[in-house]
Amino acid sequence: MRLFPKLFAVLGLSLLAVSVSAAPDNPKNGVDFRTLDKVQQTSSSKKVEVTEFFWYSCPHCNAFEPSLMEWVKRQGDNIVFKQVPVAFNESFVPQQRLYYALDALGLASQLNAKIFRAIHVERQPLDKDASIADFIAKQGVDKKKFVDMYNSFGVQAKVRTATQLQADYKIDGVPTVAVGGHYITSPSIAGAGLSGSQPEAALQDAALKVMDFLVAKTARELGEAAKPTMAAAPLKKK
Repeated sequence: MRLFPKLFAVLGLSLLAVSVSAAPDNPKNGVDFRTLDKVQQTSSSKKVEVTEFFWYSCPHCNAFEPSLMEWVKRQGDNIVFKQVPVAFNESFVPQQRLYYALDALGLASQLNAKIFRAIHVERQPLDKDASIADFIAKQGVDKKKFVDMYNSFGVQAKVRTATQLQADYKIDGVPTVAVGGHYITSPSIAGAGLSGSQPEAALQDAALKVMDFLVAKTARELGEAAKPTMAAAPLKKK
């Protein structure tokens, strides 16, 4: 499930060794999720921010996408959901720009599933500028408008921000989900709480349960932080 930048390869889920020491029904820090040493700033102080770090060409990101999107729908207004495309080397950058160009045009949520299908089912690489532009044009998007956005300063700035976020959150594999700028989990991390070797769907389900736990935990923490501190009562003069 994890994509390690030094190897640029995804470990087979069937080889994942899991522990019986914990279960996602009672998530444990350091087992089912991890706490970042430094809390990262989020864009919302009132809602829980959930961020998925992903890569279009990752088969496990592709497998996770449908259940993750259903989970996001169930959360409704409880969360602010964001996606950050990663880059473990320069070859990932065109797909980062693809995502941010579509996001700027308001088309990311509409076309993400089609992009995953094109790459993982239809075996279209979509990893070069020209192939990306041609594919997007075939989806009925104005090619010039897309290419202009794809090459824009704004998209380049977002790519730089994504790279910094990837470093700040210490992302070494995808898909990885961050909650509240403080916690991270993933199907492979949450799967460590299951017994025996598990199918991918079971690891995804484990991750979603841990995410439920982390969203509730973060919501409580935000609520506590928002409570006003009672001022000490003034001393009465004798």
